[in-house]
Amino acid sequence: MIIVQNYINGKFESIDSTIEDVNPATGEVIAQIPKSGSLEVENAVVAADSARKSWSDLSLEKRTIWLDKIADVLESKSEEIASLESLDTGKPISLARAVDASRSVANFRFFAEFARDYKSEKFEMDDAINHVILKPVGIAGLITPWNLPLYLLSWKIAPAIVMGNTVVAKPSELTPLTANLLAEVIHEVGLPAGVVNIVHGLGSEAGQSIVEHPKVNLISFTGGTMTGRKVAETASPMFKKLSLELGGKNATIVLDDTNLDDAIPGIARAGFLNQGQVCLCGSRILVSEKIWDEFIDKFVTFVKGMKVGDPSSEDSDLGALVSFAHRDKVESYIHLAQREGGEILCGGKSPKLSSPFDKGAFLEPTIVSNLSHMSRTATEEIFGPVVTLHSFKTEDEAIEMANCTDYGLAGSVWTGDTQRGARIAERLETGMVWVNTWLHRDLRVPFGGIKDSGVGREGGRWSLGFFSEAINICVKES
Repeated sequence: MIIVQNYINGKFESIDSTIEDVNPATGEVIAQIPKSGSLEVENAVVAADSARKSWSDLSLEKRTIWLDKIADVLESKSEEIASLESLDTGKPISLARAVDASRSVANFRFFAEFARDYKSEKFEMDDAINHVILKPVGIAGLITPWNLPLYLLSWKIAPAIVMGNTVVAKPSELTPLTANLLAEVIHEVGLPAGVVNIVHGLGSEAGQSIVEHPKVNLISFTGGTMTGRKVAETASPMFKKLSLELGGKNATIVLDDTNLDDAIPGIARAGFLNQGQVCLCGSRILVSEKIWDEFIDKFVTFVKGMKVGDPSSEDSDLGALVSFAHRDKVESYIHLAQREGGEILCGGKSPKLSSPFDKGAFLEPTIVSNLSHMSRTATEEIFGPVVTLHSFKTEDEAIEMANCTDYGLAGSVWTGDTQRGARIAERLETGMVWVNTWLHRDLRVPFGGIKDSGVGREGGRWSLGFFSEAINICVKES
């Protein structure tokens, strides 16, 4: 049993009220975490406020050194990060190593280097020079989801503190273990007390207390669209800086000139990575009718070959969903798809696994065909290992189908002609599009969506800009 504590003002603190953390692959309780509320958030905000001036007074160069120190220790704990993430989320250990552990280290290294290389802007007039400087916003409230716990927490903490802010963070109560490890790393390197505070608890209690606290100047939230609306309803009237990275119902467009043997592994990865629990996953696959039969035959064969099982096994392609409640939600959409007239081409049920995984929240990768592209199954976010297939006749029809949902986060286009793919990508109503690849990330580029997929951008200079206030100083020449 792991006992997780809050990390406030450089100290680990327990409270009487706790929440059980469950391993979704076995149903076993693996940890207890604090069920924090307004009191714990208040203490964290006081600590962040006390540390704010001394931290912001440090030079940018000195703050980047702290990021490098954190990255060094995190890197030494990469295998522990991967193991904890696999245990906590149910994802395969191979995925936790390749994505969660490596990217968490990379986030701190990237923002340290990127901030060091940042050049202040100057705008010259005939008789004056304008100097644009970036100043800290103040206290940053960071609320992160359960699907990529440390990956997304580090994505927010690193730019927040390198720009001189202090932090009050709330990780998901479903997956708290690597946030606790990060607190231990921060404590080990000796980061000044109060710069980073981590408070565990429910979103409706601890999370809401962070959002509504008058001294928290900025909110960066990643999570569901409905919760994002509640965050905006509270934060916007208080004129807090706000970044919302929300849900997605992303389209994968497969054109008639696509080499399917090359593309199908990438298309399947886009649909089912992390059991489909990535906001960027391509859960609507739009296929040219000219290659429809060939695509279905090869795609179904490939997906049927994906192994669902023990997350700690090196050869498992898919693990468990994050919780039993979430599996119930995903299964409800499979039942909805059948009521809407959909045909289950593969999957649609829990796999038969040996003990103790027979008690886990597993679900087979599921492919659904024969649905209208406007059906609920094809337009509402499922966030699980379920994809729907739809045929199109023309490029214009494919683009219309891709743009028909309320979401606009990501998408991909697969083609033998990259110029054609780029042309189609420009017409998609979405924040990010990949051509002949998926989740190929350059940390310098903007990350975020449009429509119901969010507000704002993070990544590279967009993160530096969001976690700072741009101040112009105009100096007139004598």
